[in-house]
This record gives sequence, structure tokens and C-alpha cells, in this order.
Amino acid sequence: MKKTMLLACLLCVSVKINAQTAAEKDLIKKTEEAAKVVDDTIKNGWKSKGKVTFLFNQANFNNWVAGGENSFSGNLGLDYKIDYKKDKLSWENRILASYGVLQTQNSSFEKKTDDQVEINSIVAKRTDGGNWYYSFLANFRTQFTKGYVYSKDVNGAEVRAENTNFMSPGYLLFGPGMYWKKTEDFKLNFAPLTAKFTFVDSFYTSIPGYVNGSYFGVDANESVLFQLGFNATAYYKFKIMENVTAENYLNLYSNYLENPQNIDINYTLNLVMKINKVLSANLNFQAIYDDDAFAGFQTKEVFGVGVNYSF
Repeated sequence: MKKTMLLACLLCVSVKINAQTAAEKDLIKKTEEAAKVVDDTIKNGWKSKGKVTFLFNQANFNNWVAGGENSFSGNLGLDYKIDYKKDKLSWENRILASYGVLQTQNSSFEKKTDDQVEINSIVAKRTDGGNWYYSFLANFRTQFTKGYVYSKDVNGAEVRAENTNFMSPGYLLFGPGMYWKKTEDFKLNFAPLTAKFTFVDSFYTSIPGYVNGSYFGVDANESVLFQLGFNATAYYKFKIMENVTAENYLNLYSNYLENPQNIDINYTLNLVMKINKVLSANLNFQAIYDDDAFAGFQTKEVFGVGVNYSF
């Protein structure tokens, strides 16, 4: 009887060991297949990742003696990167798009809080000098929809006048240069011979009052401004503390053909305070100096709680 029970126990242990061995072999096989897929992706050279963010703010008042106005604002943003790398050659692409609206109880119009489309692309080939690359940079910027200037009429009613639109203005900038990349979070590019085109709808430049290049630098009844100059870009991303990161992007441009001392500045700060995988508090700040558009600094700030989806 004892021998029979011992044989039965040994049989159970043997079956369990074989089952574990089969499961382990299956796990190893699946791991190897997954590793092969990742390896094939790296061999093909392409990598991509993206994030969609929805920011929202709300204010609601009811019998609030101190005063206030009900409002709601929402902002939808896309950040998508697709890169190629093989041997000494790399091609980095980034698409940024955002659109936001604000609706207040006493306003006649729904107003934009954000509106931009930007595509950055840089092709680079590594030199024999460590972190330096030969490069070719391209940048495109515009907006999705019409923009307005708001004012009051003689009766105190809110009115608006159309001021901008899709491709009014639109900017295209490209040129060869040298690219320095220490890490993915710290990059510089210098392009000493960069062409810059400013596109507008001639509808705006034909309006009386928009003369002598007062509409984004484009002359009356024209639709394109060409510039040639020096362009420098810098990108720096760092962690301030746990779950808090700051992303900085700076673009400088000097036009050789006219007033080269007037340097165009475009600086963007993205501050992300991560709560969990889905929620975060996001601050976007942008400052622009372009005397063709406005004789002074333009600033924009968008802050809110964000719902994030990564892909």
C-alpha cells in the first residue's frame, strides 16, 4: 500500500514538473518572438510614439455675491513623434497640434484659447566628431481656423473682426546646417543659410490699412514674403522632481536681407505634472517676438487638468 501511494505521489510530481516545463518553454518561446518583433522594428529603423491630451477648466457661480461668470474651456492636443535611425543616418519628425475654445455665459461668441499646427523634421548624418551631425531642418507652422479681434460697438455689444485664418499666416522654414545631440533630451541645430517663407491670403493684404508690409511683413496685395537668414534651435527636457518634467523649445531667426539685428524669438515651455498614467496637470507657455507680426512680445499660457492617452 505504501509503495502504491509513493508511486502515485511520484507520478503527480512528474506530471506537475512536465506541465511547468511546458509552460516555461511556451513563455520562453513567446518572449523570444516578442524580442524578435522588437529587434525587427529596430532593424527597420522606424520608431513612433504619440500622446493625445485633453485639458479642461470650468467655473460655475450661483448667487455668488462677489460676482463671477460661468465659463468652460477645453483644449485638445496631439504630440506625435516618428523617427528613423540606421547606421549614421537619422530622420526625426514631430507633429504638434492643439485647439482650444472658451465659452462664457455673457459672451456672444465662442473664443479660441489655442490654435496651432506645427511640423518639425530634421535629417541628420553623423560625422566622425562624436555628437555632431550634418543636418537639414524643415519647420512648418500655421493654425486651423479663423482668428478674430474683439471689441465693443457704440451700443456696448460685443463685435468681432476677422484677422487670421488657416495659412494666414503660414510659415515654412528650411535649410542645411550642423546638428549637435548629446542625448534625446538635449539637442542643438545651427543652420546659417535658412530660407523662410511667410504665406498669407491676399484677401487680408488687400484690406485698406494693411499696407507697407503691416500684415505679418507681407506687402499690400501680395501673398508671400521670402527671407534668408540664420536659424538656431535648441531642445532641452529635464526632470524637476519626481513626476514633474519641463520641456523647453527655443527657435531663433535673423533675416540677412532686412534688419538682421531684429532676431525673431519663439520659445515654448511644456510643464507636465503627472498624477497617474491617465491624469496630469499641464502648463503650456509660449512667447514670440516677431516684429513683422507685432512690435513687442506675444505670450500665451494654457493651464489645466489633463486626461492623457498614449499610443
